[in-house]
Amino acid sequence: MTAKLTPYISSKDARAQAEFYIQALGGEIVSIMTHGQLPGAPEAIKDKVMHMTLSVAGGNLLFLSDAFESLSSNRSIALGLSFGDETQAREAYAQLGQGGTNKYPFELQPWGAYYGEIEDRFGITWQIVSQP
Repeated sequence: MTAKLTPYISSKDARAQAEFYIQALGGEIVSIMTHGQLPGAPEAIKDKVMHMTLSVAGGNLLFLSDAFESLSSNRSIALGLSFGDETQAREAYAQLGQGGTNKYPFELQPWGAYYGEIEDRFGITWQIVSQP
């Protein structure tokens, strides 16, 4: 079996979250579809994101949409970013951590890699690693 796994994030504000990730990791919005593009969409949700594809950190894809129910962060899953360059990893850690919570400082680990963990201001946990 061959498959591709793409994280799908439900957001309180998908556009703001996408812009934050673009600023933090580099990238672009590949596509966006709003509820208003569908026939019969209620006026109140026409500007809400139904589906967005975001390319970040060298081509990694994330999907986002605006949520209609209340959201809570979930510690049972994290998004991992692996870098070959320690400087880039430190920058991503710092940028994603702006307005968030430092869960584990980015530093050299006993297994020989640099590793750190943060929860960004949108409640998403990121594990950042740099292998020498």
